[in-house]
Amino acid sequence: MEILHLPDVNREQNGTMIDGVRCFPKASPRRMFRIFRTHLETLEKALAETARVKLVERYLADGYMARSTECIVDYEGPDGRDLVLCGFQEYVPGEVLDPWTVLDATELLPALYHAISQRKDAPPPSEKQWIETVRQRGAEFVRRIKQMITEAGHIPDLAGSGNLIVNAQGDIRLVDINNISPVTFDASIRLDEKGYPVGDKSVEALFLIEEKLFGRPVDRDEPVYRHFLDPQRQIRVAEKERQFHTRIIPDKGSTF
Repeated sequence: MEILHLPDVNREQNGTMIDGVRCFPKASPRRMFRIFRTHLETLEKALAETARVKLVERYLADGYMARSTECIVDYEGPDGRDLVLCGFQEYVPGEVLDPWTVLDATELLPALYHAISQRKDAPPPSEKQWIETVRQRGAEFVRRIKQMITEAGHIPDLAGSGNLIVNAQGDIRLVDINNISPVTFDASIRLDEKGYPVGDKSVEALFLIEEKLFGRPVDRDEPVYRHFLDPQRQIRVAEKERQFHTRIIPDKGSTF
C-alpha cells in the first residue's frame, strides 16, 4: 500500500495552478507499506523472518535494494490474535526489469530507457550513458547475488513479477526483500510454502538478467550456473513448476 504525503493528496484531488492552467498532479508515494503474508505462530518465527531481511541488507543494502523498516504487530482477525510482520519500505520509482521478457539484449535496455524518459519523477541522462550505468550496476548486482548464494546459501526472489526495478539513475533495486529462499548445492529442489521452486527459478532469472543486460554469452560453467542450470536438474524443476501451476490454475471443467 502506498503511503502518501497529505499536501500531495490535496494537490491531486483539488488541483494546482501552473501557468494559468489547473493541473492535478498524481501524488507520488513517500513509502510503501508491506504486509508479510506468511502466518507467524510465534515471536521467534517472526524474528527469524526479520533475520532474512537483515541477510539481504548485508549483501544489497548500499543501493541495490529498497530499504525497509520492519515491525512486528499484534493483529486481531477473524481467527483471533496473531502476529503480523510489516514493513515501511522506501519507494523506488522506475520500470520493472523482467527477466522473462521476450525482448532480447539489443531491445531491452533501449525500451526501458524510453519508458523511463517518459516519466516525470526524474529525467535520465543520455541513452548511451544510462545504458552504460545500468550495465555497470547490473554487473555488481549479479556479483552480489552470486556471493549471497555461495556464502549464505540464500537467494532473493528474482523470478516474481515486478520484484526488480531499474530507475532513472541506472540503479537496479530489489523491492521484494522478504521472499528469501535457501539454496543448496545438492540434488534437492527446495519449494516455497506454495510449492513453487522459487530458488532454482531465481537462479534461472539471474542468468537471464546477466544475458540480457550485457548481450553476450554467459558462462554456464561457473559454479552457480553449472549446478542449478544443469539440464537434468532443469527438467525436474520444470516438472515442479508444472505441478505448481496445475494446483493454482484448475482445469476449465473444474467446479468450486
